[in-house]
Amino acid sequence: MTTPPPPPPNEPPKGGFGPPQDQPPQQPPQTPPGYGHPQAPPSQQPPVYGYPQQPQQQPQGPPQAPPPGYGYPGQQPNPYAQQPQPPYGQQPNPYGQQPGYGYPGQPATMPLHPQPGQPGGGRKFGAPAVIITAAVVAIALIVGGGIWYASSSGKKDDDTKKTASSSGTTGGTNDKGGTTSGGKEKVPADAASKVLFEVPMPKVADTMVTSGSWLTDKVYAKTGSAEVVGYNRDTGAKQWTIKLPGPVCQATKHTTTDGRTAILYEPAMPTKDKPSHGCSQIAAIDLNAGTKLWTKTANSGDQPISFENVTVSANTVAVGSTDGGAAFDISTGKVLWSPKVADCYDAGYGGGAKLVAVRRCGTYDSPILHIQTIDPVSGKVISDYKMAQGIEYASIVSTDPLVVAADVGDSAGDGSGISDFFSIDNKTGALRSHISAPGKQYAARCDGITRVEYCTELAVGNDRLYIPTEDHDGSGDSYSQTNEIVAFDLASGKQTGQRADAGDGYTITPLRMDGTNVIAYKSPPYNKGGQIVSIDGTSFKETKLLENPSAEKTREAETTFLPDYAEILYAEGHLYMSAVYADKASTSSTGDKDLAIAFGTTG
Repeated sequence: MTTPPPPPPNEPPKGGFGPPQDQPPQQPPQTPPGYGHPQAPPSQQPPVYGYPQQPQQQPQGPPQAPPPGYGYPGQQPNPYAQQPQPPYGQQPNPYGQQPGYGYPGQPATMPLHPQPGQPGGGRKFGAPAVIITAAVVAIALIVGGGIWYASSSGKKDDDTKKTASSSGTTGGTNDKGGTTSGGKEKVPADAASKVLFEVPMPKVADTMVTSGSWLTDKVYAKTGSAEVVGYNRDTGAKQWTIKLPGPVCQATKHTTTDGRTAILYEPAMPTKDKPSHGCSQIAAIDLNAGTKLWTKTANSGDQPISFENVTVSANTVAVGSTDGGAAFDISTGKVLWSPKVADCYDAGYGGGAKLVAVRRCGTYDSPILHIQTIDPVSGKVISDYKMAQGIEYASIVSTDPLVVAADVGDSAGDGSGISDFFSIDNKTGALRSHISAPGKQYAARCDGITRVEYCTELAVGNDRLYIPTEDHDGSGDSYSQTNEIVAFDLASGKQTGQRADAGDGYTITPLRMDGTNVIAYKSPPYNKGGQIVSIDGTSFKETKLLENPSAEKTREAETTFLPDYAEILYAEGHLYMSAVYADKASTSSTGDKDLAIAFGTTG
């Protein structure tokens, strides 16, 4: 059947969400659930620091659709790209809360079937679209209709503030022993750190996903081999363990303010005959209480949906895939809404302060992406931005302010998934600015193909985007490499002229915001340990918060966790670094690798 063409460029997407009707709860059976595993893995401006460029002023609205063939590999080049200039010379909320013991009873199912629909980016409900399987209660999704746009989010702004923020509160002085100006992280009297503990790599038969780590005021929680474990922050002693039937596929970095988050996992362990069982299990976990709250699955027809991403915003868990999505109340598991799957589908969601969907419409060969800010409780569309035709995938860098990354026409050329950033007004859907960020000049990374909110090595705050430059030759040792963090203004799309230097032999990577400051990690040279620094959001002055030992064995352990392929969390003088994959040990050296390592200051 031929897919109907997308709507004209200026026609808003049709459809909307309707809330489910209340259903009486059912008592869960007492039989334990089954088991699962993860998927393997233009005006002129003065010269500025970093990799200079000459941004152009962009119109305040959606770009016009280009002629056929635009943006595809081997076709026309990225129209946003600027001529390269000679080079100069994450995190998200680090606090997650702990999962814990216990598991729900055998799921019960309610049928929901896909419905045909209108072309375009509408978020319209049809009759029940998927089979929702509840491990705690079985709830039928009753569909509503219509579409609703708003110029502001009203009460929703209050609701979404319930999601934990990665920003800190304003602090006092930056003298040693005080707090950094503009942030809450304290400056230690002595920044020298020591190894607090190491978590050994689990023994696995084949490569296994271990994505997911959270930090609370009580525990450091980390995904392992078909489990999530909470460790004492200082000693590494196990506080609790959540055993799962299979490895975790995906985990969101976002949590609610009361310490709840969500994961995806497979229903069974991989085998030689069946290396993947699909990422079909959705679970909410309370990281403070150490409990799994509920588990659900969703079917398309009679087949379980394998979800590709999960996130949390306010009190909502949202999951997306090419086969459909769903949203649940994180406390009860109640179905809140489900987007219609026909000519469009929600490829995924970005969470945190707000909830943003990447809705994919059109045909496979000619997709049209809509960036939609939605109400996390009702699923109603608040704003919609239509990206230029030819952009096949997009990533949500930040939901408030709303920043989207894309590799336009596969022009990044370095596998980073980023050639351009788009700053969007999440109340009106208007384009605020466009930022060209050629892959050969900037080092941030996103995976918009399947993991919509998976972006690392960048930070957003102060209405600015902070990204690192690629490595380049340093000024000292002929073999030394270094880089910088530069800032772009999200209102104008221009560089601010601010630059934070890594220093010869170091490379610097933004991790997250701390109030108005940027927390960054410095990967070390061959003879020193890594560092955590706080960068003042106004002066760009760097303040050292932690420096790891330079001993060879410790440095070797630290440098196995490169920012490109590791999860790095820092808070209150503690640095936690962990792997996102567990590898099968093939030699004695690989058998000594850590799953995670923790450092802490001594002063």
